[in-house]
Amino acid sequence: MTGFAGLLGILKLLLMGLAAFGLFDAAFRREDAFRAADKQNKVFWLIILGLALVVSYLFPIFSFLPIIGVIASIVYIVDVRPALKQVSGGSGWGRRGSSSDGPYGPYNGGR
Repeated sequence: MTGFAGLLGILKLLLMGLAAFGLFDAAFRREDAFRAADKQNKVFWLIILGLALVVSYLFPIFSFLPIIGVIASIVYIVDVRPALKQVSGGSGWGRRGSSSDGPYGPYNGGR
């Protein structure tokens, strides 16, 4: 029985990590990217993913609320996050530079 409890503990940590990843990713995205991607706003996703993280910590894995939290986290990671990356043109994690930057640095017009 201890092996099963250990497996459930690892699964719980994985589900919490999934929700935490979604929460931190949404926190670093720009608000206008959510509108441009035609998704729910940033505050909505921060609340949903924050609740998913708290619920997955407080409740057992096989109860109703953590399953809803996992579904919300998966929807964010599989649907919303790629749309935000496509609209914002990058990772959103503190990307610096201008729109004329190429893969090897800024484009200076051949000077």
